[in-house]
Amino acid sequence: MSLYKKLLNKLINKKISISTAESCTGGLLAYSFIKNQDSSKIFRAGYITYSNELKIKELNVKKDSLKKFGAVSSQVADEMLKGLYKKNKTNICISTTGIAGPGGATKNKPVGLVYIGIRTNKKIIILKKNFKGTRIQIQKQCVNFIFRYLDRLI
Repeated sequence: MSLYKKLLNKLINKKISISTAESCTGGLLAYSFIKNQDSSKIFRAGYITYSNELKIKELNVKKDSLKKFGAVSSQVADEMLKGLYKKNKTNICISTTGIAGPGGATKNKPVGLVYIGIRTNKKIIILKKNFKGTRIQIQKQCVNFIFRYLDRLI
């Protein structure tokens, strides 16, 4: 059984709802849940807020945070989570913001840098990860990391 299906079954059995707010993973995280049968029992919503404008409009990310810290930051991952929870009230909320490449990197923010936010039971976890590879490899590694992390967390 795949890790995706295994985690989905755990979430269903424990009646744990989930929603996502994605930037660098572009919907791959949501798709990794909903590609499986019965995902509608727990998956509530997925937002792809790729632009800063939509991060602000859909998830109430603060303009000041984007200006001060940039979209790829722990602060923005946190605000994405809070906005997502406010909209959906799911048991688990997940946000991703990062640089999948091949462009967009800076000296302090290399290609592969991703901030992952996870909110569960009023606890917020912000993880900073550096993945390697092509754009799609970075996105897939990020999603796989999230599924492994949630599998241990639940």
